[in-house]
Amino acid sequence: MQILPNNHTELRTVLVVKNTEVKLSAVAGDLKKSPSDALVVGVGQGADGPVLLENPLTAKSAEALAESLAALGLTGAADQAHRLPGLPEAGAAVLVLAGVGKVSPGTRIPDEALRRAAGSAVRQLAGVSTVTLALPTPDVAAVAAVAEGAAMGAYSFTEHRSTKDGLKDPVKAVRILTDLAADKALKPVLERASLIGKAVKATRSLVNQPPSHLYPETFADAAKELAKGLPVKVTVWDEKRLEKDGFGGILGVGKGSSRQPRLVKVEYAPAKATAKIALVGKGITFDTGGISLKPHLGMGEMKSDMAGAAVVLNTVLALAELGLPVKATAWLCIAENMPSGSAQRPADVMTIFGGKTVEVLNTDAEGRLVMADGIVAASQEYPDAIIDVATLTGAQLIALGDRTAGVMGADSVTGAIKAAADRAGELVWPMPLPEELRPSLDSQVADIANIGERHGGMMTAAVFLREFVGKDRNGEQIPWAHIDIAGPSFNTGSPYGYTHKQGTGSTVRTLVTYVEDLLAKTA
Repeated sequence: MQILPNNHTELRTVLVVKNTEVKLSAVAGDLKKSPSDALVVGVGQGADGPVLLENPLTAKSAEALAESLAALGLTGAADQAHRLPGLPEAGAAVLVLAGVGKVSPGTRIPDEALRRAAGSAVRQLAGVSTVTLALPTPDVAAVAAVAEGAAMGAYSFTEHRSTKDGLKDPVKAVRILTDLAADKALKPVLERASLIGKAVKATRSLVNQPPSHLYPETFADAAKELAKGLPVKVTVWDEKRLEKDGFGGILGVGKGSSRQPRLVKVEYAPAKATAKIALVGKGITFDTGGISLKPHLGMGEMKSDMAGAAVVLNTVLALAELGLPVKATAWLCIAENMPSGSAQRPADVMTIFGGKTVEVLNTDAEGRLVMADGIVAASQEYPDAIIDVATLTGAQLIALGDRTAGVMGADSVTGAIKAAADRAGELVWPMPLPEELRPSLDSQVADIANIGERHGGMMTAAVFLREFVGKDRNGEQIPWAHIDIAGPSFNTGSPYGYTHKQGTGSTVRTLVTYVEDLLAKTA
């Protein structure tokens, strides 16, 4: 991080997002020939108690260990990680028994259970340099899940610590013990897992930044920095260009802050693209609620209100780094929502990009205002689909809890997103858009109001956003979906699986998988 003078008297932060990458590899055979600091083997929850899973230990050692599981207090539940002294054949000083959850004889362990077990073990082994994961890997998909979990589990955020005393560095290298180590299909699988881990962790690190350091200008700078070396084009609208081009939603929300808003467009356009998608992300770097001020309790968590923009940014960068044949554009709609003498007021009317007017009845319903600008702009490029991602409503948490995102919109897109999420191991649930919600958004003075029916508020917000989705070249509405990640984007509880506290990176994996599925259909 650097501090540079800007045109005013205050100092401008130049934000550099650091990332912790773990080295992934696959090994087979005698562990003594590839020693590590810790060997992880799996324990499952069987019908009659804990079960030691397939492992590289000698038959004698495995039998003795299996008989001791209950005495050690192990159940095989997810997130258990019990350390024991290493055995001679383990090639490691420490043996770790990691829970994978419920197992049944002859039944393959689900990929997500493997992903979480690997991530949990690697997360809890912070401070150890090299780890060997000897979890069941019957096929390449299982290896991919273990690798992804490990890549996401190896993470820390210590950028603003004056000292690292008492802190442990994340695991630096992970070896996956598998009979498939020589399979040629494994190299791209490990490379993809590493890139997915990188994208998820970059998203987390943006979300974890304090609002003193991450604000519209520095968020735009960080996007350019993260994009360096990749085949993408980054375009930034500052406040003057936003005003000139008529982005009234972003300007209206941001005008109460001394930190001026930004719109950032990140384009990945390979020559042989076979599909074209647009991703729009909410980037409220801090949300006080504006004049409609939020309660003070928990307001510090509002630094995470830009998670949607971080997700779409790192999704497009991941697609570029993977070299997928898709034209993907991310629109980062960035503002800071503050109360001041220049802030927008309840009852103000603003003009969204494209000309539609909105009566602002509640300044704390600001995310949908900046997103409206981005959705209109994305529509003008006629993508095959538009997906917007936002920490949009508290109603999402009430409806679906802390870990499940809500997805709404066209069935053709929401169904594909749900399928992609299931494969990626993320929790997403489709919700309807009842037509009776639309009249509640009627305004007496403008085209539409920014709030409506309180009950079902997550869906009402999506109905509002749908009003700004444009038409394709045939005059039909562009296929669109809205993903509300208010709960799953930020973990206020204890760490679990590969998920750390605070920023989670939720939805990046789903969107990458969605694009891969889309390309498979067009191939």
